[in-house]
Amino acid sequence: MNAKLMGRWRSLAGPGADRLGTELISRYGEPHRRYHTADHLEAVLSHVDALAANAANPDLVRLAAWFHDAVYDPRRSDNEERSARLAERDLPALGLETGAVSTVARLVRLTRTHDPAPGDADGAVLCDADLAILASPREVYAAYAAAVREEYSFVPEEAFRKGRAAVLRSLLALPAIFRLTGDEAGARANIRAELARLDPSFPTIQQ
Repeated sequence: MNAKLMGRWRSLAGPGADRLGTELISRYGEPHRRYHTADHLEAVLSHVDALAANAANPDLVRLAAWFHDAVYDPRRSDNEERSARLAERDLPALGLETGAVSTVARLVRLTRTHDPAPGDADGAVLCDADLAILASPREVYAAYAAAVREEYSFVPEEAFRKGRAAVLRSLLALPAIFRLTGDEAGARANIRAELARLDPSFPTIQQ
């Protein structure tokens, strides 16, 4: 058991919620995960803590971070929806009111597009935290990209390149990758460099 993560969970949900915390931590430890692991969860939680002053409901954002990749099967395209439904199923047992549960589930679903509406402070915090890896130093970003490829090792190379490139282009198409704070230029440079590796015809410099 990851003692550090369990400590975070207890400080958020209380000592009476250990069973759910243990289940969530075990999900992030599934053997098919290479990037969407407990390390990713801990990094997202740390970024949420750093941005929490911007959130309207910081503890609900933290709960959404716990659930945002709770269901992760790279062979499926509905992981965010399934993770949100898991939150809707399990959070009422913690005593959360219906509105709070709905907020957490909405935030989890938002990690499919990472495109919070203007004024959605909670969504901005969670999305910025989840995408923070994109602005990492080059070698850290390269390790992240390699880990994602490992998670999709069952996909033939050509198909992976096409699918991954589509994901990266959708990120570049966002009005902003980071809504609160983050190295926007650095993130876009990393994404463009990866796109150029996937598709040599893709220009690394764009207007």
